[in-house]
Amino acid sequence: MKRAVLCTSLALISLLGAVTCELTVSKHDLTLTLNEKETFDLEISNISETNAVLQFVIQHEDIVNISTQSVDLSGLTNVSIPIDVEAIGAGHSQVYANISNSSINVDDVYLRVTVHKIPGLDTFSLVIGWLYFVAWSISFYPQIYINWRRKSVVGLNFDFIVLNIIGFTLYGIFNLGLYCIPEIEDEYFNRYPRGLNPVQINDIVFALHAAVATIFTIIQCFIYEREEQRVSITARVIIGIFGTFLLISIILAATDVIHWLDFLYYCSYVKLTITLIKYVPQAYMNYKRKSTIGWSIGNILLDFTGGTLSMLQMIVNAWNYNDWVSIFGDPTKFGLGLFSVLFDIFFIVQHYVLYRHSNYEKK
Repeated sequence: MKRAVLCTSLALISLLGAVTCELTVSKHDLTLTLNEKETFDLEISNISETNAVLQFVIQHEDIVNISTQSVDLSGLTNVSIPIDVEAIGAGHSQVYANISNSSINVDDVYLRVTVHKIPGLDTFSLVIGWLYFVAWSISFYPQIYINWRRKSVVGLNFDFIVLNIIGFTLYGIFNLGLYCIPEIEDEYFNRYPRGLNPVQINDIVFALHAAVATIFTIIQCFIYEREEQRVSITARVIIGIFGTFLLISIILAATDVIHWLDFLYYCSYVKLTITLIKYVPQAYMNYKRKSTIGWSIGNILLDFTGGTLSMLQMIVNAWNYNDWVSIFGDPTKFGLGLFSVLFDIFFIVQHYVLYRHSNYEKK
């Protein structure tokens, strides 16, 4: 009995010792201009008598310098220690902590620092972002208008439309899941404890609007003249492969073999694949018909504008933050934007050069 009481007491003492020291910082994010200095506070509270030294670790020492490299916690309690941060190079860096006493939790002692070269470029980048958001958002309407004016969807490839609705639906699922479901968001932060949620509200608005606009276009395909157009066997096979892959992913997530966050990532991978292939059926159809009649060039011009501005924003940000890795180290987003713009250029050549004088509808 005495041994049990002793063991319980020791366990309680150990537990209390692990939680009697609270360490955090006054802010977790700093945005600085090159050579600028700013201060954050290391906040220490509820500390028990302990011999422990906290050591700051800088992820990129060529970007950030701090005034205090280590703090001896002995004898400190309920204090705030100011620490200067100096931006010595453009880019992104993290400052986090190690501690000599493993019973003290320092998970909340970290700082994300962003250093830019020219502050005004942030505003310029923001303006570019809104411009391409608007261009992409309204790019659906020229096709809707031309379908309504002609009372026909002849010339609009159905494979492109079906792939589009699947892509935007999956994009919406990814954004809504990561932004609106707390359990999935918690899983994301468990994997990336110092990360930021990559989904913003404008991502959700764009995905939902794009899906609704595409559904409206599909409705037009049912009520307007369409001749013999239908979804091709090739597209049906591809859609079947995507559907099987996602169905298996849902089953694995529902049975806890994978996390739901992984399922959302799989949705995004399918969306990326669709973005790579969705323009091919329309381009081939234009080639076979030797005509772009029924295919809105306004859609292409707006998509070209949005894609060009998107890449410009990435280049501006990469230069301002000296973060070329975001383009060349992980080229997916930039590559997809470039791929879309190249297809837009091809469509522009088809419309204004190759099939400029086409009179397909009167043949």
